[in-house]
Amino acid sequence: MSAANKLTIGIHFDLICPWCFIGKHQLAMARGKYTQMFPAVAVETVWRPVQLLPDVPASGVPFAAFYERRLGSAEAVRRRQKQVVQAASSVGLDLDLSAIERMPNTARAHRLLRRVAGLGELSLYEALLDRLFAAYFQRGEDIGDEATLRMLAVDVGVPPDVVDSAQADAGNPATAAAVEGVPHFDFNGRLSLSGARDAAILLMAMSKAVQVLP
Repeated sequence: MSAANKLTIGIHFDLICPWCFIGKHQLAMARGKYTQMFPAVAVETVWRPVQLLPDVPASGVPFAAFYERRLGSAEAVRRRQKQVVQAASSVGLDLDLSAIERMPNTARAHRLLRRVAGLGELSLYEALLDRLFAAYFQRGEDIGDEATLRMLAVDVGVPPDVVDSAQADAGNPATAAAVEGVPHFDFNGRLSLSGARDAAILLMAMSKAVQVLP
């Protein structure tokens, strides 16, 4: 495979970022379209976890109170959440932020994802990633809780021994992000974009990052 016919997409993300959930959805649409347009190009996706709030206690903190302190008032929280929900709805994602009771520490979830990444099965990794995002942003489940993580992981087909090893792991689960914010997309080290960009913009960046050869 010629380097000119390969596209590597790196994505920095965290599970408590709704824009990362939206961005993943947009990327999936762009990636599907790209492979239809350029079937000769091998596309590799590399997920790079970033823990945005490492100082949150392992048991989490009350979600509403956390954001009121962060944004200044309950009204500011309502405005921000309305913006996020509308952005998600515009791309076919229904979020229920009112169902979220706790702001979790994402270390356990990232350790689980790291173990699954070690299996070398991207489809399983992305299935778990989707399930974690949906559990948090659509059903208000506590993705910092070990029992919840086990249930979600086993439900998508992660072997129980992999879950066990992740829960026994105490290492640092996330990369140190050399980016200003998440989601952050890197295309072949040539182009990068930050934020939950439209699928059309991501597709354009993907196309520019590769010189397709016959």
